[in-house]
Amino acid sequence: VSEETPKVGRVEEFTVSGDKLVGRLKELLHEGNIRRVSLQTEDGRTLIEVPLILGVAGAMAGAVLAPVWAAIGAIAALVVKLKVVVERVE
Repeated sequence: VSEETPKVGRVEEFTVSGDKLVGRLKELLHEGNIRRVSLQTEDGRTLIEVPLILGVAGAMAGAVLAPVWAAIGAIAALVVKLKVVVERVE
């Protein structure tokens, strides 16, 4: 039995203020088809990289990702602007 690994379809980057970060990430999660999210400083240093489980959505996503949300909230409180890099799956 072979398992096929999903391929990255496209990478999107955008800048968001720390106070809007968690809300924007939740919007992205509900859109689906996201493989990985990376938070970077404006100069490109990676602060956290979160691989997302395909098929996890809704309330289950909140429970599974609760520790990650806590870390992201702490980062958002400390950093004024972040670059969010989103890898989507085809």
